[in-house]
Amino acid sequence: MQNHFDLFHLPQQFAVDMAALDAAYREVQAQVHPDRFVNATDAEKRVAMQWATRANEAYQTLKNPQKRATYLCELNGTDLKVESNTAMPMDFLMQQMEWREELEEARANKDGDLLDKLDGQLRAARKQQLHDVEQHLNERDFHAAATGVRALMFLEKFGEEVRFAYDALEA
Repeated sequence: MQNHFDLFHLPQQFAVDMAALDAAYREVQAQVHPDRFVNATDAEKRVAMQWATRANEAYQTLKNPQKRATYLCELNGTDLKVESNTAMPMDFLMQQMEWREELEEARANKDGDLLDKLDGQLRAARKQQLHDVEQHLNERDFHAAATGVRALMFLEKFGEEVRFAYDALEA
């Protein structure tokens, strides 16, 4: 079975040409669109639906940098073990603790400026982490890339908490 990159005729790497991905996705979807199978057998319709579903899943994976990095790690035999491996570098954990304290302070004081500051720091950290993950993937250091992806997951989860805090301010 071909992988997501092969499905869309793209090189198996972190950097993806989004215009090429979009065009390839549209091409695959056009080939398996239900309108093309109106007079087909039930089996042919099922296969077309399976291909359409697979194309959607592949597209969503390659479009999202975090999912794409996870997929590349897995393609190269590195399981992220997100449920069992929560070990992170000490400096990363210390940063998380500082941010959590600031988030609690922002919530307690209904401080939108502090939330803005946290949000900016979080965006910068995520951008840097994505850059680091890309570098590890380019160097084929999938273990380090997997650690970076797990860090991205922490950042994403914390970002959701910041968004909830914004929502609470507006309520």
